[in-house]
Amino acid sequence: MSVETQKETLGFQTEVKQLLHLMIHSLYSNKEIFLRELISNASDAVDKLRFEALAKPELLEGGGELKIRVSFDKDAKTVTLEDNGIGMNRDDVIAHLGTIAKSGTADFMKNLSGDQKKDSHLIGQFGVGFYSAFIVADQVEVFSRRAGTAASEGVHWSSKGEGEFEVATVDKAERGTRIVLHLKSGEDEFADGYRLRNIIKKYSDHIALPIELPKESTAAEGEQAPAEEWETVNRASALWTRPRTEIKDEEYQEFYKHVGHDYENPLSWSHNKVEGKLEYSSLLYVPARAPFDLYQREAPRGLKLYVQRVFVMDQAESFLPLYLRFIKGVVDSNDLSLNVSREILQKDPIIDSMKSALTKRVLDMLEKLAKNEPEQYKGFWKNFGQVLKEGPAEDFANKEKIAGLLRFASTSDDSGEQSVGLADYLSRVKEGQDKIYFLSGESYAQVKNSPHLEVFRKKGIEVLLLTDRIDEWLMSYLTDFDGKSFVDVARGDLDLGNLDSEEDKKAQEEVAKDKEGLVERLKAALGDAVSEVRVSHRLTDSPAILAIGEQDLGLQMRQILEASGQKVPDSKPIFEFNPGHPLIEKLDVEQSEDRFADLSHILFDQAALAAGDSLKDPAAYVRRLNKLLVELSV
Repeated sequence: MSVETQKETLGFQTEVKQLLHLMIHSLYSNKEIFLRELISNASDAVDKLRFEALAKPELLEGGGELKIRVSFDKDAKTVTLEDNGIGMNRDDVIAHLGTIAKSGTADFMKNLSGDQKKDSHLIGQFGVGFYSAFIVADQVEVFSRRAGTAASEGVHWSSKGEGEFEVATVDKAERGTRIVLHLKSGEDEFADGYRLRNIIKKYSDHIALPIELPKESTAAEGEQAPAEEWETVNRASALWTRPRTEIKDEEYQEFYKHVGHDYENPLSWSHNKVEGKLEYSSLLYVPARAPFDLYQREAPRGLKLYVQRVFVMDQAESFLPLYLRFIKGVVDSNDLSLNVSREILQKDPIIDSMKSALTKRVLDMLEKLAKNEPEQYKGFWKNFGQVLKEGPAEDFANKEKIAGLLRFASTSDDSGEQSVGLADYLSRVKEGQDKIYFLSGESYAQVKNSPHLEVFRKKGIEVLLLTDRIDEWLMSYLTDFDGKSFVDVARGDLDLGNLDSEEDKKAQEEVAKDKEGLVERLKAALGDAVSEVRVSHRLTDSPAILAIGEQDLGLQMRQILEASGQKVPDSKPIFEFNPGHPLIEKLDVEQSEDRFADLSHILFDQAALAAGDSLKDPAAYVRRLNKLLVELSV
């Protein structure tokens, strides 16, 4: 063995110590995943070499087939995994094997469920797969040399997973990385060709480069043959290049776990090959659960990009719109240049065509899931619904298609679940109904009990209940669906069209005319607090409500803008009163203008509270209410 120089002992980052403790003492239920994680890392290292060698062919150092080799030594109780990929220099080794990026450990720890099997599968998702080696090994050695550096610049990293590691400079003739696992007592099962072969076939068959094991000796089962005799144990062909009819569901699922760094099977996938004007293959997956950074719109995202089976980019975001950022998978183009960059992708007209086609494919996949697997779609909606709601604003061309995938709570269902699609709603509309009615608010309890719904309950008209913070913004872009326009039941002057009979309309006109005097008194009493006062046709039980002007911002949008520090345009609500309510009847005959003003302001403030708004002057409301209570008790 070559002489080690520049040897030093360094301490692990605190988070790594926590992680190693977890690996060594807790995650026993699915030990074999260590090999999946190490092979996945080796595959990434080879992909990175292929990509960098496009610009610098000398990194290939004379060629040689790119591959991964796994071997074992029963007597020494070791398992060795070697790749001839990009490799690491001394700084890389210290950075990658001694510390974990912020996005790794903290979120990893936060997502632990206590279920050992599930927790062990979180390892890959958070980029901490290397440390899974300590599940089965009490010492791990890494020998690596970065492609393009001298043989004398190899590095040897070693640790027993106890808080520190050693790093030294060594000679290493071949580029790439060799990892030697010294198995713990009782883990001898992994120093066995048959066992390793089964694990590779189970988890890594889809890896698109050869994974080699020593040929088994005919002398004794399980013993390895001379080291120069190797055989490939995986298919070593890109899964997406094979015909769909030849691929089993289990293979699609394992490939997803590789590209998605996930432990659960995907909800759905779509594998497609396009030939003609454009030539490309795509394999797209819908995950079963949301990643931890889903709502960070700036977080890395996108598909793995290959050009003619050569890996080019890990997170190519140009192929799908931002509202579909949760989709995982690969796209392999025959039309793009091998030296394509993110900047070129943003300007290439080929990308626009591919993006349009891939977006439609994802939406079709979601439509199929919603139609054929409604329970599965419920789970999808719970995880990704709010992100999909960004779609109508970002993707005008597919607005109707996206709208059909949206789900809402509704007055037709008391569960409060967002389970009603727009097609469901339209299947239940009243005869003569040409609008889709909705009400938005801060919480389900608030909108469900809103006075704005009273006339709709009386007439048996369904109303969609929107409570996500994004909903009001969504509805500013979603103006109609299947020929029917959306109407906010809290906005403007409510017109039920054909749902009101001629007798109803005539009676409303007569009441409005009869109460003109009360309207003027209320205007005078409420003054600048309101933009208008009018008789309400929405109410059956409550005395008054506040409506929003047609062009004014609703409460949700106002709160979002205020929270982000933006200036909110001034607007005043419309005060509507129920002429048949006993409180309004008493108000109408009140002789004292001071008492009339107090009662009017109490009704106004109560209507604001019912709408989910906060009071401008809570002390004045309390003072008026207390004054009224004293008068009533005398």
